[in-house]
Amino acid sequence: MGSCLPKLVLPMEWSIYTTPVERSQDQFDNLEKHTQWGIDILEKYIKFVKERTEIEISYAKQLRNLSKKYQPKKNSKEEEEYKYTSCKAFISTLNEMNDYAGQHEVISENMTSHITVELTRYVQELKQERKSHFHDGRKAQQHIETCWKQLESSKRRFERDCKEADRAQQYFEKMDADINVTKADVEKARQQAQLRHQMAEDSKADYSSTLQKFNHEQHEHYYTHIPSIFQKIQEMEEKRIVRIGESMKTYAEVDRQVIPIIGKCLDGIAKAAESIDQKNDSQLVIEAYKSGFEPPGDIEFEDYTQPMKRTISETSLSNSKGDSKTELKFASKSKGKLWPFIKKNKGAGPEDFSHLPPEQRRKKLQQKVDELNKEIQKETDQRDAITKMKDVYIKNPQMGDPGSLDHKLIEVGQNIEKLRLEVQKFEAWLTEVEGRLPVRGDQARRQSGMYEAQTTPSVNNCAQDRESSPDGSYTEEQSQENELKMMATDFDDEFDDEEPLPTIGTCKALYTFEGQNEGTISIAEGEILYVIEEDKGDGWTRIRRNEDEEGYVPTSYVEVYLDKNAKGAMTYI
Repeated sequence: MGSCLPKLVLPMEWSIYTTPVERSQDQFDNLEKHTQWGIDILEKYIKFVKERTEIEISYAKQLRNLSKKYQPKKNSKEEEEYKYTSCKAFISTLNEMNDYAGQHEVISENMTSHITVELTRYVQELKQERKSHFHDGRKAQQHIETCWKQLESSKRRFERDCKEADRAQQYFEKMDADINVTKADVEKARQQAQLRHQMAEDSKADYSSTLQKFNHEQHEHYYTHIPSIFQKIQEMEEKRIVRIGESMKTYAEVDRQVIPIIGKCLDGIAKAAESIDQKNDSQLVIEAYKSGFEPPGDIEFEDYTQPMKRTISETSLSNSKGDSKTELKFASKSKGKLWPFIKKNKGAGPEDFSHLPPEQRRKKLQQKVDELNKEIQKETDQRDAITKMKDVYIKNPQMGDPGSLDHKLIEVGQNIEKLRLEVQKFEAWLTEVEGRLPVRGDQARRQSGMYEAQTTPSVNNCAQDRESSPDGSYTEEQSQENELKMMATDFDDEFDDEEPLPTIGTCKALYTFEGQNEGTISIAEGEILYVIEEDKGDGWTRIRRNEDEEGYVPTSYVEVYLDKNAKGAMTYI
């Protein structure tokens, strides 16, 4: 009896694998690696967008801090300087930059909400979906592997039974051919061979059935289950690719949406720059620093040869001596001094601002009146509020005692009365100043005219007394001469009491200035001099060339370099 084992021929494409399912398993491993790589790419893009939003937030914060840093402080001198159009344009630029920063915050917020949050949620869903698909794939693989193991077991049993049947058949034939074996042994061997043959037939039938079942399951596995799972994985992967593309498009759209607003911010900066008016700024400087003084007139010629031409007599000689001494006295003492009304005051000025030039004094007084009126309005509003509260208490006693507000009303009323008296005082000073200010177009008066107006009556009275005197005695003239000397000495002492001012810096002459008026000093372009007193708001800076030459020059004619240690050091250009 020949071998009953059939030959199992595997498909050629599977021949490199131990089992048919290894091919499917290998594809699942590749797909699992690829889909994990896709998720990693998505998470990398999420991280990129997140870092971009952090950069936008940081940039916006830095822009806001920059804008805040250069904003003028309230109720400070710096805030007053921003009345010029160039400074207003700078403020507009700072405000626009603040809005510009806000758009970068919008970019960060939109990218976070439309990309980072959405993609993070999608990644979680994608991981769950991927896990489900590969779970189904592994389940299908486990099922086909189980079927394959059943087939292998049935095949091995069939092979074993066939071999056993062959051995039983060979044994039977051997026993049947042996004449020395009893008939009973031969019959027993024949029955054993038949039994083994029947078992081989049964194993064959089971193997055939199992093989058919496996082939059916294998067909379902490779043509139905696995393609369906692969299709779902493919759809999942394509959806991921589409989603990352949409996110990149959203990334661009978020930037594009703020471009019009950023353009408006830039247009605002350009418009502010166009609004700068140099003429208006120059006029503001003129209004801020004009003193209200008329320029000095021509200096009269002083003829020192006049006493020589006069008839020599005791009276004329004495008069000449007295006049010459007085004139020389004034000439020598006034050299190098500024006009009396520009003399700087040390320390806090008087309450009526009389230490300031007329125009500056008028502005200060007007500012003080406005401040007092605001205080009065504030106190008045407070009084009205207390009065209304008192009326409420009167109508509703349970809410409070009306009498408790009487003391507060009296106090506010007293404050208002004090403020009104202050307003009247400053308004009187203001009226006085406005009455004294010169009208433009009037004949120019000498700066020294204020002093002459004070000294002329005394001199005229002396001359009249001398002419009316019947004898024209020398004693009368000498007393008048002494009077003039005393006045000149008092005038000079006003300046001589000051100690020499220390040097607080240096300056370079930008232009040539001819100091023709009293108290000024001539400078040449490019000359280096010492600064002993900086500009106090009247447009003049006091400088020194050497120990004997000092005076005032226009601040705009020099470039000042003050020592860092000097109090209130500034640089004027």
